[in-house]
Amino acid sequence: MAAAPATSFVERLAQVVGRTHVLTAAADTAPFFTDWRRLYSAAGECVVRPADTSQVSKVVRLCAAEGVALVPQGGNTGLCGGSVPTGVQREIVVSLARMNRIRELDTLNDTITVDAGCVLAAIQEAALRAGRLIALSLAAEGSCQIGGNLSTNAGGVNVLRYGNAREQVLGLELVLPDGRVWNGLRALRKDNTGYDLKQLFVGAEGTLGIITAAVLKLYPRPTASVTAWIALESPARAVELLAHLRGELGERISAFELVSRVCLEAVLTHDRATRDPLPAPHPWYVLAQFDDCGVPQALRTAVEAALGSATEGGLACDAALANSEAQAKALWRLRETLPEAQFQNVKHDVSVSVSHVPELIERAGAALATTFPGAVLYAFGHVGDGNLHYNVGMRDTADTDALMARRDEVNEIVYRTVVALGGSISAEHGIGQLKREAIRRYKDPLELELMRALKRALDPAGLMNPGKVI
Repeated sequence: MAAAPATSFVERLAQVVGRTHVLTAAADTAPFFTDWRRLYSAAGECVVRPADTSQVSKVVRLCAAEGVALVPQGGNTGLCGGSVPTGVQREIVVSLARMNRIRELDTLNDTITVDAGCVLAAIQEAALRAGRLIALSLAAEGSCQIGGNLSTNAGGVNVLRYGNAREQVLGLELVLPDGRVWNGLRALRKDNTGYDLKQLFVGAEGTLGIITAAVLKLYPRPTASVTAWIALESPARAVELLAHLRGELGERISAFELVSRVCLEAVLTHDRATRDPLPAPHPWYVLAQFDDCGVPQALRTAVEAALGSATEGGLACDAALANSEAQAKALWRLRETLPEAQFQNVKHDVSVSVSHVPELIERAGAALATTFPGAVLYAFGHVGDGNLHYNVGMRDTADTDALMARRDEVNEIVYRTVVALGGSISAEHGIGQLKREAIRRYKDPLELELMRALKRALDPAGLMNPGKVI
């Protein structure tokens, strides 16, 4: 009697998650194999869509036995190619999109426990319905998933007041490279029983394990909010203005976003529904958000007084305050449209100390102008925490394409300036494939040695998101 044919790898995956949730057709897998910026695209064997942690564990065990690498993927909104295959070995994409349950919301403990595939905006909405706030907020919140946010240690606009994603998580559940499940879903603010293991996986970009659920902090929902668009002469004035407003308003400053005139003009051209908030152009702007749990008019009066004294002191040139929620959303739309408005250029997500932001802009800009005459700087970002998106293009599309071909030279100029100022070449977007080689040049060798030791200890076969970070 002939032996029964061996069950194929894809068939075994289908037995775990269901046939309809193992995607193999090119039309179905294409969105999962190409990153958002369309810089990286490589085919894996299939896309697997597990429904729960048990299925993730079984998928990982199958891959470990077969020697197949896994690429964990959330909303695939990353900017560094960390969530797509590399194409250098057998790989599958594990999409967590079906794992979108909100497991528990505890208003007495101010925590929410969610599956990794929950879209950030859905978590925000659940918190708001309970009278609470999820502090994490970024432009892709309508499609990014919390597992990806934690895996990249996402930042966003509220880092100034609340901190990065790392500061928002209390506990994690995850699947290790051998398929075992670690249940670290502890809703504790104090737990001093050894190493804080969850922090190994926050920012690891799926290279040490797959995050399947998280316990996040909740905060009181603000009852008063003021959004202001402030015109400035220079980035130096922005840093000085931040110090002034902190002195006047304290922790009520939730967001403080720097936007250059070049960036604003790109948005106005890209999105015809947007409008310049002020009657006259200015070189630089700050979009600021102020929140508290007090009386709305009291907050507005305090903000007006603080901005008034700033203008009198020469820190600000002009300002427009939103008079309604719709006006506030229109101001934020200017900021949120920026990534799409200048999509095609050489992008940098860097950080320096807040006091060094003006020097970074000036020094890198001067060096770029010398090497690349006519270069256009699209500088914007979270100046309140020192994180700048320092993007470089040209006025003409063909010239920009030529500049993109010399990306490594552009990066070298920007990164060299950042490191000279004691900064980091990646602030909130991660490393992925984009900065994998650069990190070897700019990160301390001992730090890299420790990172590699952790990788070998947890993933000795190197099957977790290979070709990313290290």
